[in-house]
Amino acid sequence: MGADNLIFLESLEWFDETGKELLHRLPEHGSGEIKYGAQLTVRESQAAVLFYKGRACDAFAAGRHTLRTGNIPILTKILSAPWGMTSPLRAEVYFVNLKVFPNLKWGTRDPVAFRDAELGLVRLRAHGVFNIRVVQPVLFINTLAGTMGKYTTAQVEEYLRRVIVSRLNDFLGETLETLFDLPGRFDEMAVDLKNRLVNDFSRFGLALDELYITSITPPGEVQAAIDDRGRLSVIRDMDNFVRMKAAMAMEKAADAGGEAGAGLGLGMGMMMPAMFSGFGQPAAAAGATRGGEPGTSCPDCGGQVPADARFCPLCGHQLLVLGQCGNCGKNLTPGARFCSRCGRPTAQRPQVLVCPHCRAENLPGASFCNHCGRKIA
Repeated sequence: MGADNLIFLESLEWFDETGKELLHRLPEHGSGEIKYGAQLTVRESQAAVLFYKGRACDAFAAGRHTLRTGNIPILTKILSAPWGMTSPLRAEVYFVNLKVFPNLKWGTRDPVAFRDAELGLVRLRAHGVFNIRVVQPVLFINTLAGTMGKYTTAQVEEYLRRVIVSRLNDFLGETLETLFDLPGRFDEMAVDLKNRLVNDFSRFGLALDELYITSITPPGEVQAAIDDRGRLSVIRDMDNFVRMKAAMAMEKAADAGGEAGAGLGLGMGMMMPAMFSGFGQPAAAAGATRGGEPGTSCPDCGGQVPADARFCPLCGHQLLVLGQCGNCGKNLTPGARFCSRCGRPTAQRPQVLVCPHCRAENLPGASFCNHCGRKIA
């Protein structure tokens, strides 16, 4: 590299104007020529890590630092002759933002299966927010950011969202019996779920500062059943309630007057004995012809898919999302090294866990199946 192309960095500092950057590297592209004796300014909400030849040489806390061999002992031998302690040092400085990043969204992209003690198998959607902060800068750089010039919350939010949802599925299966126990328990559940996620975040040098659950909702038909159950619990004497409704209907028919009103009132009067005689009796052979569990709709083509299917029979869309191509968003199969749509290489995926009941694939460490809701091990 010619002398005209060298970038000499004498004063190093960084301001996060967006409020969303966890990490920023100077220089942003490649490495730079940091002069011996350069001034490094680190804010109270930051930490700086100096890299030389791909290795972390030293970390700096808040304050102004002069980059010399006196405060970078590991570079003493590197900076000795032939340069005589005066030539530039080719390296990079990573600034890590230590502040709390709030209001990151998490939620279920696809409903998770939950086996309710009273309602049977239902599929739930859950949403909430969480806050994160970097607590181990070097570990965060080596495990997540790598050699990227900058790393934002948008790049890590999607992965952390999937981790939270996976742990939520296990948490619900182990601690919740029925959806009727949900009201008033969101704060308690959020604390317990946060404790389960400590190790998932700490291995990347991150801390889960807070986690909140804003909603856990079943499908519309299940919500309607819950509403009906609530209305029934209010009505203590169903016999008197039905008689009252029938009497009100007859009264309205009589008020209508004319032949139409008289005919309607006569018809209601003839129907009442039969209606009351059969009230409270269980229907014969009720549920004898009930079929299996209802199917779901394919998120890609909208077609109906059987409940135990892993792929849509119409378009072949993979229903269990274990990963997506970072280039085109195509769902990836476990262990895929290249995207089947755009052909781009993908990152190596961890080994999946197969449910012994429905053979669905789950994230490693899962205790309950994300598809059938049964306990895996």
